[in-house]
Amino acid sequence: MEVELKCSHSKMSIQWTLIAGVMYIELAATVMLLIPFIAPPRWHQIFKSRFLRSIGNMSHIYFKMFLLLLILFFLDAIREMRKYSGELSDQAHGHGHHMDAEMQAHMRLFRAQRNFYISGFSLFLWVVLQRLVTLISRLAVSMANSDAALKQAKSATDAAAQLLKQEKVEQEEDQQKEANVSNEIKELKEEKKRLEAERDASLKQASAVSREYDRLMEEHADLQAKLKKAEGTEESKKDD
Repeated sequence: MEVELKCSHSKMSIQWTLIAGVMYIELAATVMLLIPFIAPPRWHQIFKSRFLRSIGNMSHIYFKMFLLLLILFFLDAIREMRKYSGELSDQAHGHGHHMDAEMQAHMRLFRAQRNFYISGFSLFLWVVLQRLVTLISRLAVSMANSDAALKQAKSATDAAAQLLKQEKVEQEEDQQKEANVSNEIKELKEEKKRLEAERDASLKQASAVSREYDRLMEEHADLQAKLKKAEGTEESKKDD
C-alpha cells in the first residue's frame, strides 16, 4: 500500500512539474511578446515562419486540447482542495487524532492549493498568450495595411501635385498666349488707326488738290475768255 502511494505521489509530482514548466514557458513567452523593442510586424513574420506555418493548420486543435487538459488539472486541483479541507475539518472535530496525520493532511492541502494556483495560472496564461498572439498578428496586418494606404496616399498626392504643377504651367502658357494675342490686337488696332489717319490725310490732300485744280481751271478759262476778248477788240480796231 505504501509503495502504491509513493508511486501515485511520484506520478502526480511529475505531472505537476510538467504543468509548472509549461507555466514558466508561458510566462516567458508572454514577457517576450510584451517586449516593446520587437515590433509587431517582426512577430508576425515569426508567426508566419515555415515551422509555425507547418503546424498552423492544426493549431486550433492543439489549443483546444491543451486548454481542455489544463481545465481538467484545474478541476482536479479544486477537488483535492475540497477533499483535504474536508479531512482537516473532520480531524478538527474528531477526537484522538494524531499530530502526524494532521501534518500529512496539512501537507496534502498545501500541495492541492499549490497545484490549484499552478494550474489556474497556467490556464490563464494559455488563454492570454493565445489572445496576445492573435492581437499582435492583427496589429501587424493593420500596420501593413496602414503603411500601404499611406504609400498609396503619398503617391496620389505626388501625382495630384504634379498635375497641379502641369496645369499651372499650362495656365501660365495660356496667359502668355493671351497676352501675346492682346498685344498683337493692340498693335493691329494702332496700325489701323495710323492707316485710317493716313487715309484721311490723303483724302484731305486730294480734296485740296482737286479744289486747287478747279480753281486753276477757272482761272485758265477766265484768262482764255479775256484773251479772246482782247483779240476781238484788236481785230475790230484794225478793220476801222
